Amino acid sequence: MIKTLIIDDEPLAASLVEEYLSEFSQFQILEVCQDGFQGLKAIQQHQPDLIFLDVQMPKITGFEMLELLDEPPAVIFTTAFDEYAVKAFDSMAIDYLLKPFSTARFAQAIQKFLVHFQSSEASTNKEGINNLAEKSDRLVVRVKNEIKIIPTHQVLYFEAEDDYISIHTVTGKYLKKMTMKSLEEALDPLQFARVHRSFMLNLNEISKIEPYERDTYLVKLRSGAQVPVSKTGYSRLRQVLGL
Repeated sequence: MIKTLIIDDEPLAASLVEEYLSEFSQFQILEVCQDGFQGLKAIQQHQPDLIFLDVQMPKITGFEMLELLDEPPAVIFTTAFDEYAVKAFDSMAIDYLLKPFSTARFAQAIQKFLVHFQSSEASTNKEGINNLAEKSDRLVVRVKNEIKIIPTHQVLYFEAEDDYISIHTVTGKYLKKMTMKSLEEALDPLQFARVHRSFMLNLNEISKIEPYERDTYLVKLRSGAQVPVSKTGYSRLRQVLGL
């Protein structure tokens, strides 16, 4: 049996997926979840092969939920908003069903999944998922067994640490598994600038820029923290700040 979850805050939409999926005997619906937190818990518990995932849900979005998973299952997005289609396919989603969808369109999505599943490629590209949060004003991180949502205006700076990003905020330090490149693409370039291979800072936190060693600089933040700036990063910083 193909283990399946439905994650959608609209009961009618979830029941429609259940009804359509009942026509395919190889699928087993393990749970129907009404928000991203329930979905996250169910995925960790059941390790499904496929999830039907809404985008706009209470608490956290479908995209943000996927960011919290190290190895996301295959995904078929179900949503009433077509503007998320590009992001969905960037995440290597199997398909994107725009509500209301017909039985024929649903069957087409199922066939796409079966081809994918049978070719032993049923895994989602994590880097693609990290790129979903385009120009996000918040970040979602896991802290032990809890989920924390960090508004980006609370971030002082970011620091690359192997496969993780260290998020330095006014309330503490948090780790998130993603690349500096995907983070840079996700944040507002008018608020954040990458000033070094391993550092990106909040422009609103800059207190002073001082020469350091040859062709490098040091940014002092209002919090007292110091962030190194490379030669390339300094040129980018001057451009952004209009210096």
